[in-house]
Amino acid sequence: MSEPIVVFGALGNVGVEVVTALQALGAPVRAANPKPEAIRARFGAEIDAVRFDFAAPETIAPALQGARRLFLMRPPQITDVQRLMFPVIDAAKAAGVEQVVFLSLINIEKNQRAPHYKVEQYLRTVGLGWTFLRASFFMQNLSTTHRAEIRDRSEISVPVGRGKTSFIDVRDIGTVAALALTQPGHLHCAYDLTGPEALDYYAVAAQFSAVLDRTITYRDPSLPRFVWKELRGGRPLAFTLVMAWLYDQTRRGMSAEVTDTVAQLLGRPPIALRQFIEEHRALWAQPAAAVRA
Repeated sequence: MSEPIVVFGALGNVGVEVVTALQALGAPVRAANPKPEAIRARFGAEIDAVRFDFAAPETIAPALQGARRLFLMRPPQITDVQRLMFPVIDAAKAAGVEQVVFLSLINIEKNQRAPHYKVEQYLRTVGLGWTFLRASFFMQNLSTTHRAEIRDRSEISVPVGRGKTSFIDVRDIGTVAALALTQPGHLHCAYDLTGPEALDYYAVAAQFSAVLDRTITYRDPSLPRFVWKELRGGRPLAFTLVMAWLYDQTRRGMSAEVTDTVAQLLGRPPIALRQFIEEHRALWAQPAAAVRA
């Protein structure tokens, strides 16, 4: 395969793993991000790095030149997908892209108000080959979005009650994406990707407590209180509302489904949350001063 496989969002949680998995397969990768120098710093000077920004139309065509396969994701800050993402899909078709692997959400067909659903529907209508990776919540949310509260306050605070989540490690998503981008048989397939178990956040906190050897508490704020706290902390309104909607859907059971899709595609079980916490436990370790206090 001589044409480059383009990975948008190459420095995001999932994009990094897609690039890494493609490199492990020896596939030609073009990593796209607003800052190519950051891509080279992460993956080495030899990588094909290109500037791409959904909000900068002049970056679209150069990023797609000569490509036949594309990994596409929706940056969290983008809510107006019709204005910012549909033109990129149109450009991909015009450039001769034959397959778009799109990172979507599990059970998205039941949540037609979500931006991901609109992107899926548009990809179906424009005549491009597509593969949808409908993923559950990322384990890496616990090491990024929730890292500080776990590390500094020994708590997890999200408004989902007893709602369960089948957390998936983004390394598994990246490996599935690389498979779909390099092997035949994945066109017009929608894969529901989850981890091996569904856990409520009380169980998640218990697993953290066991690994970190200190008590991690789950707090269940009301939805309005969660929104107020996020806005007070500086999160943009549109992003906060999307988060609130996702957590509300989780409370209602949207993220509780467990599938065996990862195991079927990769020939091994998906990474479990306990393994993820153990491998990254240093991220939540409290500073020595805080421990002494």
